[in-house]
Amino acid sequence: MVFSSPLFLFLFLPVVLTVYFLLPGLRARNNWLLLVSLLFYAWGEVGFILLLLVSTLINFELGKWVERSEEISQRKKAVAVAVIVNVGFLAFFKYAGLAVASLNMPLKFFGLAALPVPHVALPIGISFFTFHALSYIIDIYRRKWRAARDPRDVALYIFFFPQLVAGPILRWNAIAPQLEQRNYNRVNFAEGVRRFVGGFAKKMIIANAVAVPADQIFSLPASELSAPVAWLGVACYTIQIYFDFSGYSDMAVGLGKMFGFQFIENFNFPYTAQSIKDFWRRWHISLSSWFRDYVYIPLGGNRVSAMRNHINLVAVFFLCGLWHGASWTFVAWGLFHGIFLVLEKTPWGTALDKLPRPLRHAYTIFAVMMGWVLFRSDTFAGAGHYFAALFGAGHVGLAQPILRYTSNEVIWALCLGVAFSMPLWSEMRKTGTTIGSLIPVRSRKIYFALGQILEIVLVIAGLLISAAWLAGGTYNPFIYFRF
Repeated sequence: MVFSSPLFLFLFLPVVLTVYFLLPGLRARNNWLLLVSLLFYAWGEVGFILLLLVSTLINFELGKWVERSEEISQRKKAVAVAVIVNVGFLAFFKYAGLAVASLNMPLKFFGLAALPVPHVALPIGISFFTFHALSYIIDIYRRKWRAARDPRDVALYIFFFPQLVAGPILRWNAIAPQLEQRNYNRVNFAEGVRRFVGGFAKKMIIANAVAVPADQIFSLPASELSAPVAWLGVACYTIQIYFDFSGYSDMAVGLGKMFGFQFIENFNFPYTAQSIKDFWRRWHISLSSWFRDYVYIPLGGNRVSAMRNHINLVAVFFLCGLWHGASWTFVAWGLFHGIFLVLEKTPWGTALDKLPRPLRHAYTIFAVMMGWVLFRSDTFAGAGHYFAALFGAGHVGLAQPILRYTSNEVIWALCLGVAFSMPLWSEMRKTGTTIGSLIPVRSRKIYFALGQILEIVLVIAGLLISAAWLAGGTYNPFIYFRF
């Protein structure tokens, strides 16, 4: 079950909200959210639900061990056990195949028999699940919040359906207080609805429209891939992955607000960044801040020598790439960004800062798009062919015409994608507020009332248009569900 499915939109969510607000008391509401969250996950992954619940109970007990340990050595021992359990769980399900396949390469080189590659089914959202579990243990270790007294609280923190399968990655010390007390009001609920519909529109109107040509172009053989078509493909994928993932995050944040929760914002217009460092302050903020706080800073952060700091950066982005998928192309994508971050700490970064803003922006977007080629490609050979096509170095036999992939729908989606990659809507609201402050007081109430009506109309229109596209059966899976 996904957020952009008729079953979720027109049955699951209305029922969940109705029962939630009818229930008396926070504990009853939390229990209800836990029950429906387990149902939400079991709908697509019933075979793994018991396994993940057992893992949650293990982390609950480990959290109590960490909390009651007064000696730092005992607490570290408990954290080490938690890391081994959770990372081991993730490694088995996500990386066993990659590890064996990688080991087979030197075995084959030396003429030895290859090992059978295991095909382990991957639980949806396991990477997010693991990072939530680790955050729970580490926040208790750092005394940022106490361990849960009830395993249901740990289960709800990890399984809460808005963020269960694709984030944002939440911290225990941020969510635990909200499990005990949170405020409900019509303003927050209305804002949640607006955010949810905005994310739904991002997904259905923009991301889904450009996903089709992106998939088609990236699947073309090298002999049919001309430079214009290749650039169109990477442009479509650049728009798709942002609006797909930020759309999901907006829907998750909006759902959280409907139930009284405040989630971390996951995106801040990353395609307006002026450097790769700036990009990672804006892209998948919950992941980049998780690696910063739980990996980069413990490794020494900026408090070590320049060389050690550079090694730490590359190591963190190696892990970031590996987190995204069990493929060396994901690792290469992570290293690609890590190397740019290192370069921006050298005279390269000093020279970059002196460039005009348009040139810094062009550099950043170009680097990000080249990274997306690695991220989207299944193999290094495929990525190599695609890079060759982008720069006119490919061997094109029968090139596909670009018009085959540029329907009116795709062109409109690209234009809307470029426009809304910038803070267009927030700037329009600020401008409207400024204009309103200049209007005579007697007319100001009417002006702002009309503005509120217009916003409601736009939200309803976005919902109806998105629902119509959903009914049309357009491309629908969320990219980050597979991570």
